[in-house]
Amino acid sequence: MIKDWKHLFERKTDVLGLDIGSCAVKMVALHRSDTGYTTTAASITEIAPSEDDNHRRTNTVHAVRKCIESVRIKTKLVVCGVSGQEVAVRSFNFPSLLPEEISPAVSLEASQVCPFNASDSTIDYHLMPNGNDKTSGVLVAATNTLIKSKTQLAKEAHLNCILMDVDGLALLNCFNGLANGHEKTEANQTVAILNVGGTHTTLAIMDNKGWPFIRDMIYAGNDIVAQIAAENDTSKEIVRGILFGDSETVEPGLYESLAKASQKLIGDVGETLRYYTAQSASSNVEKLFVCGGFALAGGFVELLNNRLGVEAVLWNPFDKIRCNENRQLENVLAKSGPAMAVAAGLAMRSV
Repeated sequence: MIKDWKHLFERKTDVLGLDIGSCAVKMVALHRSDTGYTTTAASITEIAPSEDDNHRRTNTVHAVRKCIESVRIKTKLVVCGVSGQEVAVRSFNFPSLLPEEISPAVSLEASQVCPFNASDSTIDYHLMPNGNDKTSGVLVAATNTLIKSKTQLAKEAHLNCILMDVDGLALLNCFNGLANGHEKTEANQTVAILNVGGTHTTLAIMDNKGWPFIRDMIYAGNDIVAQIAAENDTSKEIVRGILFGDSETVEPGLYESLAKASQKLIGDVGETLRYYTAQSASSNVEKLFVCGGFALAGGFVELLNNRLGVEAVLWNPFDKIRCNENRQLENVLAKSGPAMAVAAGLAMRSV
């Protein structure tokens, strides 16, 4: 999924992490040194809602441009991510293969396990050590339509997408890039991250050997808001205003509606965690790091913590990333950092 990869390895040009979501655009620029990461720029811009697909696309491009202009970044090179039902991340385990045999075998495997037409998709893979004589690894596939849509959005905003990542892998990359040895040992080296956006929810898990497990679910924040609005006979805008207001608590009546509307998501996440535990030889997931735009909804993370059976905590990756001495930037990261976790992971791909 890499385009113009020589930009990354030969010129070491600064690249932005650009997360184009369904409700907002998030952009992050990081600088890596021997002492860790420093945030040099970050911005988040809401996408004006529209029922018309063409208008929504125009609004998205406008949000990307506004996001970039607000931080006055000169580089036009970006790393974007994809997620959803047109993306698949799967492990594979073949008998020992010669190097020239691996790519055809991965393509054949993708055609059998992907829930979409693999022949009209871009496929990539990464080999993993397994301690035996087999050829093992992880394959990633995404439809060309989805990739083209994201790269075209960047192009219309006068940007050049030089690498396409997967949101779930970007989350794991971000966590591992920031975690110290104590954190990895604390959770028996099994990391679980739940990113709840507007139209997609991503659960990303990595075991103690570095094997990723990614599941994208279509029930997310917009569905929860719509159900709460319908139940309370009010508008979605009013519900959002209450959930994302300055208050850290939600009115009791609305909290009951939030709990009811979140039940499907909680059920899907719980079922996925049980499936992972049954299929994986690694340790159980004991802690869930919650991020994404909807993670900032009042009472939501507490609800997950009470209902899922695992400890759920709000995760702001920027708590462990230094920031340039810029009060405005610090305020953005403190307020919206959990919503920008994917963008941070995408930015890490560029260093």
